Amino acid sequence: MNLPLFIARRIYNDQGDRRKVSRPAIHIATIGVAIGLAVMIITVSVVLGFKHTIRDKVVGFGSHIQVMNMGSLNSSESYPICIDDSMMSVIDSIEGVRHVQRYAMTRGILKTDDDFLGVAFKGIGPEYDLNYLQANLTEGKITPFSDTKSTNKLLLSRIMADKLNVKAGDRIYAYFIDESSVLTRRFTIEGIYQTNMTRFDELICYTDLCTATKLNGWFEGQCSGAELTVDDFDHLDDVYTRIIEKVNRSMDRYSGIYTSQTIYEAYPQIFTWLELLDINVWIILGLMICLAGITMISGLLIIILERTSMIGILKALGSRNRTIRHTFLWFSAFIISRGILLGDLLGIGLVLLQKYTGIITLDPQTYYVSEAPMELNIPLIIILNIATLIVSISVLIIPSFFISHIHPAKSMRYE
Repeated sequence: MNLPLFIARRIYNDQGDRRKVSRPAIHIATIGVAIGLAVMIITVSVVLGFKHTIRDKVVGFGSHIQVMNMGSLNSSESYPICIDDSMMSVIDSIEGVRHVQRYAMTRGILKTDDDFLGVAFKGIGPEYDLNYLQANLTEGKITPFSDTKSTNKLLLSRIMADKLNVKAGDRIYAYFIDESSVLTRRFTIEGIYQTNMTRFDELICYTDLCTATKLNGWFEGQCSGAELTVDDFDHLDDVYTRIIEKVNRSMDRYSGIYTSQTIYEAYPQIFTWLELLDINVWIILGLMICLAGITMISGLLIIILERTSMIGILKALGSRNRTIRHTFLWFSAFIISRGILLGDLLGIGLVLLQKYTGIITLDPQTYYVSEAPMELNIPLIIILNIATLIVSISVLIIPSFFISHIHPAKSMRYE
């Protein structure tokens, strides 16, 4: 029989005199552990939700990896590169690449009777993955775009539509200015999207790949580049290395030099901001662990003081200090375990409540999302549970040595 475990279980289940000081101390310690763990679960879920939601939004506009002309890499101008069927096949055959799609960028001005707006036109073809745009469509519809003819259809953001006071189905003029002339096109607004990523929503509208390449005066097969989606985002660097080896520094038939960049390199400010969230997580986790530890230390000392007579009796019967310390550590483990269970129920419950109801709303202009995103990561929650248990018990080892200073003769007279 494990004597310390047996005694600890009896003490923990002993209701005894409810006026005892230890019973409220046990409740306070349990609540402290529960609150600490619940806050940690919510914090981790919010940060993971933010990072993955914002990452997916950015990827929706720029994919995982972009192949382009080397001249476009450090310039605001869009230099053409030839992405023909042959190059598409080469890229698509690279291990880890799931999808390849071409795009072409050009600049223009949208004009109504009352207002005008400078925007970037992103030409996309029939192979372009429209799932992201479909998921964020608020008005109208989206049909596949063309790379062989100009259908004169346009997909605007909600910000653009509100500024120009237009809606799906309206027709709108666009003006494109080059060094020698002004070109005019009349588009039909097919749909309106809203992603809440202000820096993109204010800038990008979508049209046919054929329209964008013609407006730029590019040759057959030329475009701004290709966007690549990988099978596993965690292996992005491995795929990028293969792209560098097989594509970068080679030359197309118009003497353009291929280069590439990842989504991290294309939008470093956004991903740097997301990485800063990790610092906040570690700070909160540290504070909550301290909260759980302090409440457990306080509770253990109160329990030891109240059980002084019992400790004296155990010592008089021949129990060693080590055995008695283990008894109170087992007792603390019962309290911590109950606190962890309550913390899991509270934390996971609140995360699920927010995830399915969106009760906590945010300003999309500041946070890029309209409600606090939540993402449950069960393996990470299990790690938090184990870490909380280990750390909470570990910090009690030193206070448990207070037992060695209790003398049997004096403790039996202690009240």
